[in-house]
Amino acid sequence: MGGAAALGLAGCGSFTPSDGPSPAGGSTGGAGNKPSPQTHPVRPLGDGSTSYTGKQPHQPAKPTPLEPGQTPPQFVVFSWDGAGEVGNGLFPRFLDLAKQHGVHMTFFLSGLYLLPESKKRLYDPPNNPVGASDIGYLTDEHVKATLTNVRRAWLEGHEIGTHFNGHFCAGHGSVGNWTPQQWRSEIDQAKAFVKEWRTNTGWTDLPALPFDYDKELVGGRTPCLLGQDNLLPTAKELGWRYDASSPGGRQVWPEKKNGLWDLPLQAVPFPGRSFEVLSMDYNMLANQSINSTNAPTHNYPAWREQAAGAYISGFKRAYETNRAPFFVGNHFEQWNGGIYMDAVEEALKHIAAEKEKGEDVRLVSFRQFVDWMDVQKPEVLARLRTLDVGQRPAGGWNTYMKDTSGNTSESPANAA
Repeated sequence: MGGAAALGLAGCGSFTPSDGPSPAGGSTGGAGNKPSPQTHPVRPLGDGSTSYTGKQPHQPAKPTPLEPGQTPPQFVVFSWDGAGEVGNGLFPRFLDLAKQHGVHMTFFLSGLYLLPESKKRLYDPPNNPVGASDIGYLTDEHVKATLTNVRRAWLEGHEIGTHFNGHFCAGHGSVGNWTPQQWRSEIDQAKAFVKEWRTNTGWTDLPALPFDYDKELVGGRTPCLLGQDNLLPTAKELGWRYDASSPGGRQVWPEKKNGLWDLPLQAVPFPGRSFEVLSMDYNMLANQSINSTNAPTHNYPAWREQAAGAYISGFKRAYETNRAPFFVGNHFEQWNGGIYMDAVEEALKHIAAEKEKGEDVRLVSFRQFVDWMDVQKPEVLARLRTLDVGQRPAGGWNTYMKDTSGNTSESPANAA
């Protein structure tokens, strides 16, 4: 399979009923963060499905601007599309792993994962029949498990974004064809399913989600990385701060698009192949097993090693050169025997080990990353953006970042 095909694949599949999750934000890696005291009384919101509990716990220190000559941190964001717990234990597995290594992540919650199938006609998707969805509705027990894990994720400092609802990727009803007004309808419904799960389920024995979703929700990732152009005007109107839906990016420092930080999945080296692959489990799968989620098992060891190697290679290329933030997307899936979950765990542990050496590696949520970006001086970010993929700053970081007020149009870097 050629390189163009490898990079052009959709960001996630629509053939499975258990799409995945995503987590949280700040300016440090999270290790040693002290829980923020809950100084505000709990205040139920709406029907009591959500509540205001004060400032989110376990957040990094307030970010500060880079000083002249200072090396930028290496940011890494692990994110999860769907964020549903379907009985395979993957959501708590990665929450446990994050807690063990002081990592924050982003969970892009699909609103339908909090809506019982018996109430599916409450969902009116744009350009699709009422109640339709290209991902399956969860069982009641799995909705309860998802609520439990989303609650835990926020309390442990992770971000809860959105993966919208029905995950439509093909045909007339595809999200790629939706207007800004239709995106607004989809977002309003996704938020309502989170904010009104108690009404929709009738359950009174589960605790409320501990956040105000109207304030918590500041970004998302569209199904199959489609439809960003028409989403952005609506996202800007809603006050969102970033979007992670670009269909393939490069490992360079990001810019804003229509007023929002544009944070795409990135092309990274694919070990043993001449092309690069997007930094998402589904794209690894699509190149290895040609979209099959249950390929012959004899392939699994080599594919697992290749997928982990791709993530680690992407991290190393950025870390050792331009320090561009590294973004990874995943799903809570057992595709091909669960090898992609094992691969991302291996990569996370490898990157966390660099952080634990005392290096300035920060495993954060998208929200935490844009918190840092928003306090940097525009000329500093412009200087960082002159570094291409795999390029080191000429003269080293101290020299390169000493004076950011001069001409940045010259070629500033050396190839890695």
